Amino acid sequence: MFPEYRDLITQLKQCDPHFTRLFNRHNELDHAIKHIEIHVPGYNDLEVETMKKEKLRIKDELHVLLKKAAAPV
Repeated sequence: MFPEYRDLITQLKQCDPHFTRLFNRHNELDHAIKHIEIHVPGYNDLEVETMKKEKLRIKDELHVLLKKAAAPV
């Protein structure tokens, strides 16, 4: 996710607790979605769709935070 911001992501994860929480939640959702889709036969499409929407919302918020942190002062 956002390879162009790799160094900035590392920096923000060390000094911004809000960013870190969002980043970790995004990864948790990603892993949970993949697990459900692969290992849970007959999984609930609505539940997975809701998780995917939350993941996308978090990704958008992370991108905004990254662009803000990367902007010249």
